[in-house]
Amino acid sequence: MPTVQIAYALARIGTLLKSLAWEDAEKLGVNPTQAQILVRLAARGRSRVSDLAAELGVSQPTLSDAVAALFRKGLLERQPDPEDGRAVRLQLTWAGRAVAEAARVPPPAMLAALEALPEADRDAMQRGLVGLIRALQLAQVIPVQRICVTCRHFRPHAHDDAARPHHCAFVDAAFGDAALRIDCGDHETAADPDLLPLWARFSAAA
Repeated sequence: MPTVQIAYALARIGTLLKSLAWEDAEKLGVNPTQAQILVRLAARGRSRVSDLAAELGVSQPTLSDAVAALFRKGLLERQPDPEDGRAVRLQLTWAGRAVAEAARVPPPAMLAALEALPEADRDAMQRGLVGLIRALQLAQVIPVQRICVTCRHFRPHAHDDAARPHHCAFVDAAFGDAALRIDCGDHETAADPDLLPLWARFSAAA
Protein backbone atom coordinates (compact mmCIF):
# COMPACT_ATOMS: atom_id res chain seq x y z
CA MET A 1 0.00 0.00 0.00
CA PRO A 2 1.40 3.43 -0.93
CA THR A 3 0.29 4.99 2.37
CA VAL A 4 2.20 2.36 4.34
CA GLN A 5 5.34 3.09 2.33
CA ILE A 6 4.94 6.83 2.94
CA ALA A 7 4.51 6.22 6.68
CA TYR A 8 7.61 4.01 6.64
CA ALA A 9 9.62 6.69 4.82
CA LEU A 10 8.50 9.37 7.29
CA ALA A 11 9.51 7.11 10.18
CA ARG A 12 12.98 6.63 8.70
CA ILE A 13 13.39 10.38 8.19
CA GLY A 14 12.09 11.00 11.72
CA THR A 15 14.72 8.65 13.13
CA LEU A 16 17.44 10.49 11.22
CA LEU A 17 16.19 13.90 12.37
CA LYS A 18 16.07 12.73 15.98
CA SER A 19 19.67 11.55 15.75
CA LEU A 20 20.79 14.81 14.13
CA ALA A 21 18.86 16.80 16.75
CA TRP A 22 20.80 15.07 19.53
CA GLU A 23 24.13 15.74 17.80
CA ASP A 24 23.35 19.41 17.16
CA ALA A 25 21.89 20.03 20.62
CA GLU A 26 24.85 18.44 22.38
CA LYS A 27 27.18 20.82 20.54
CA LEU A 28 25.20 23.68 22.13
CA GLY A 29 25.29 22.16 25.62
CA VAL A 30 21.59 21.21 25.74
CA ASN A 31 19.38 18.26 24.83
CA PRO A 32 16.70 18.30 22.07
CA THR A 33 13.82 19.09 24.46
CA GLN A 34 15.77 21.96 25.99
CA ALA A 35 16.62 23.23 22.51
CA GLN A 36 12.93 23.14 21.51
CA ILE A 37 12.01 25.18 24.59
CA LEU A 38 14.60 27.83 23.73
CA VAL A 39 13.50 27.99 20.09
CA ARG A 40 9.82 28.33 21.06
CA LEU A 41 10.55 31.13 23.49
CA ALA A 42 12.68 32.91 20.89
CA ALA A 43 9.83 32.71 18.38
CA ARG A 44 6.88 33.44 20.69
CA GLY A 45 8.28 35.45 23.59
CA ARG A 46 7.59 34.85 27.28
CA SER A 47 5.46 31.80 28.04
CA ARG A 48 4.02 29.77 30.90
CA VAL A 49 5.28 26.24 31.56
CA SER A 50 1.82 24.79 30.92
CA ASP A 51 1.56 26.52 27.53
CA LEU A 52 5.00 25.33 26.49
CA ALA A 53 4.20 21.76 27.48
CA ALA A 54 1.02 21.81 25.37
CA GLU A 55 2.78 23.31 22.35
CA LEU A 56 5.65 20.83 22.48
CA GLY A 57 3.44 17.84 23.24
CA VAL A 58 5.27 16.78 26.42
CA SER A 59 4.11 16.31 29.99
CA GLN A 60 4.53 19.13 32.49
CA PRO A 61 6.94 17.08 34.66
CA THR A 62 9.15 16.45 31.60
CA LEU A 63 9.06 20.12 30.67
CA SER A 64 9.70 21.22 34.25
CA ASP A 65 12.83 19.04 34.43
CA ALA A 66 14.11 20.55 31.17
CA VAL A 67 13.32 24.08 32.36
CA ALA A 68 15.15 23.47 35.66
CA ALA A 69 18.25 22.41 33.71
CA LEU A 70 18.02 25.54 31.54
CA PHE A 71 17.84 27.71 34.67
CA ARG A 72 21.00 26.04 36.00
CA LYS A 73 22.74 26.74 32.70
CA GLY A 74 21.76 30.41 32.83
CA LEU A 75 19.68 30.21 29.66
CA LEU A 76 16.28 31.05 31.20
CA GLU A 77 14.89 33.47 33.75
CA ARG A 78 11.50 33.99 35.38
CA GLN A 79 9.35 37.08 34.86
CA PRO A 80 6.03 37.97 36.59
CA ASP A 81 2.94 37.01 34.59
CA PRO A 82 1.03 40.23 33.84
CA GLU A 83 -2.24 38.28 33.66
CA ASP A 84 -1.82 36.36 36.93
CA GLY A 85 0.09 37.73 39.91
CA ARG A 86 0.57 34.21 41.30
CA ALA A 87 2.16 32.85 38.13
CA VAL A 88 5.41 33.40 36.25
CA ARG A 89 6.48 33.28 32.65
CA LEU A 90 9.72 31.97 31.24
CA GLN A 91 12.01 34.27 29.30
CA LEU A 92 15.32 33.78 27.54
CA THR A 93 18.49 35.32 28.91
CA TRP A 94 20.94 36.81 26.43
CA ALA A 95 22.87 33.53 26.54
CA GLY A 96 19.65 31.59 26.00
CA ARG A 97 18.80 33.70 22.97
CA ALA A 98 22.18 32.97 21.41
CA VAL A 99 21.69 29.22 21.88
CA ALA A 100 18.13 29.46 20.51
CA GLU A 101 19.34 31.20 17.34
CA ALA A 102 21.91 28.46 16.76
CA ALA A 103 19.37 25.72 17.49
CA ARG A 104 16.88 27.10 14.95
CA VAL A 105 19.13 26.21 12.01
CA PRO A 106 17.89 22.94 10.40
CA PRO A 107 20.43 20.13 9.93
CA PRO A 108 22.61 20.99 6.92
CA ALA A 109 22.31 17.44 5.56
CA MET A 110 18.51 17.74 5.47
CA LEU A 111 18.62 21.19 3.87
CA ALA A 112 21.02 19.94 1.20
CA ALA A 113 18.81 16.95 0.42
CA LEU A 114 15.73 19.16 0.10
CA GLU A 115 17.54 21.69 -2.08
CA ALA A 116 18.54 18.85 -4.41
CA LEU A 117 14.87 18.09 -5.16
CA PRO A 118 13.12 19.75 -8.12
CA GLU A 119 11.21 22.86 -7.08
CA ALA A 120 7.88 21.29 -8.09
CA ASP A 121 8.57 18.33 -5.79
CA ARG A 122 9.38 20.63 -2.87
CA ASP A 123 6.18 22.60 -3.45
CA ALA A 124 4.12 19.41 -3.56
CA MET A 125 5.84 18.13 -0.42
CA GLN A 126 5.12 21.37 1.45
CA ARG A 127 1.45 21.21 0.47
CA GLY A 128 1.23 17.54 1.42
CA LEU A 129 2.86 18.10 4.80
CA VAL A 130 0.39 20.89 5.60
CA GLY A 131 -2.48 18.51 4.87
CA LEU A 132 -0.89 15.73 6.92
CA ILE A 133 -0.33 18.02 9.92
CA ARG A 134 -3.92 19.26 9.70
CA ALA A 135 -5.23 15.68 9.68
CA LEU A 136 -3.09 14.75 12.70
CA GLN A 137 -4.30 17.85 14.53
CA LEU A 138 -7.92 16.94 13.84
CA ALA A 139 -7.18 13.46 15.19
CA GLN A 140 -5.70 15.15 18.28
CA VAL A 141 -2.51 13.11 18.14
CA ILE A 142 -0.12 16.07 17.81
CA PRO A 143 -0.16 19.53 19.39
CA VAL A 144 -1.92 22.25 17.44
CA GLN A 145 0.46 23.91 14.99
CA ARG A 146 0.14 27.44 13.67
CA ILE A 147 -0.31 26.54 10.01
CA CYS A 148 -1.69 28.74 7.25
CA VAL A 149 -4.79 26.64 6.60
CA THR A 150 -6.15 27.30 10.10
CA CYS A 151 -5.37 31.03 10.14
CA ARG A 152 -7.93 33.79 9.76
CA HIS A 153 -5.47 35.78 7.65
CA PHE A 154 -5.13 33.04 5.01
CA ARG A 155 -6.89 33.50 1.66
CA PRO A 156 -6.34 30.33 -0.42
CA HIS A 157 -6.36 30.69 -4.21
CA ALA A 158 -7.18 34.39 -4.08
CA HIS A 159 -4.97 35.17 -7.11
CA ASP A 160 -4.78 33.90 -10.69
CA ASP A 161 -0.99 33.65 -10.54
CA ALA A 162 -0.24 29.91 -10.50
CA ALA A 163 3.11 30.54 -8.80
CA ARG A 164 1.59 32.68 -6.02
CA PRO A 165 -2.12 31.87 -5.74
CA HIS A 166 -2.59 32.43 -2.00
CA HIS A 167 -2.80 35.65 -0.01
CA CYS A 168 -1.85 36.52 3.55
CA ALA A 169 -4.00 39.37 4.82
CA PHE A 170 -1.66 39.94 7.77
CA VAL A 171 1.26 41.03 5.59
CA ASP A 172 -0.94 41.80 2.54
CA ALA A 173 1.14 39.67 0.20
CA ALA A 174 0.63 36.86 -2.31
CA PHE A 175 2.57 33.61 -1.95
CA GLY A 176 2.75 30.05 -3.28
CA ASP A 177 2.65 26.57 -1.79
CA ALA A 178 6.39 26.63 -1.08
CA ALA A 179 5.83 29.50 1.37
CA LEU A 180 3.02 27.85 3.33
CA ARG A 181 3.91 28.24 6.99
CA ILE A 182 4.07 25.27 9.35
CA ASP A 183 4.65 27.38 12.46
CA CYS A 184 3.84 31.07 12.06
CA GLY A 185 4.34 33.53 14.89
CA ASP A 186 1.60 35.78 13.48
CA HIS A 187 -0.98 32.98 13.29
CA GLU A 188 -4.48 33.72 14.56
CA THR A 189 -6.84 30.75 14.53
CA ALA A 190 -9.85 31.19 12.28
CA ALA A 191 -13.30 30.96 13.83
CA ASP A 192 -14.64 27.39 13.99
CA PRO A 193 -17.31 27.94 11.29
CA ASP A 194 -14.58 29.15 8.90
CA LEU A 195 -12.12 26.28 9.34
CA LEU A 196 -13.79 23.71 7.09
CA PRO A 197 -14.59 26.20 4.27
CA LEU A 198 -11.00 27.44 4.47
CA TRP A 199 -9.63 23.94 4.00
CA ALA A 200 -12.17 23.20 1.24
CA ARG A 201 -11.02 26.26 -0.75
CA PHE A 202 -7.39 25.34 -0.24
CA SER A 203 -7.74 21.67 -1.23
CA ALA A 204 -10.23 22.17 -4.10
CA ALA A 205 -7.56 23.42 -6.48
CA ALA A 206 -4.93 20.87 -5.47
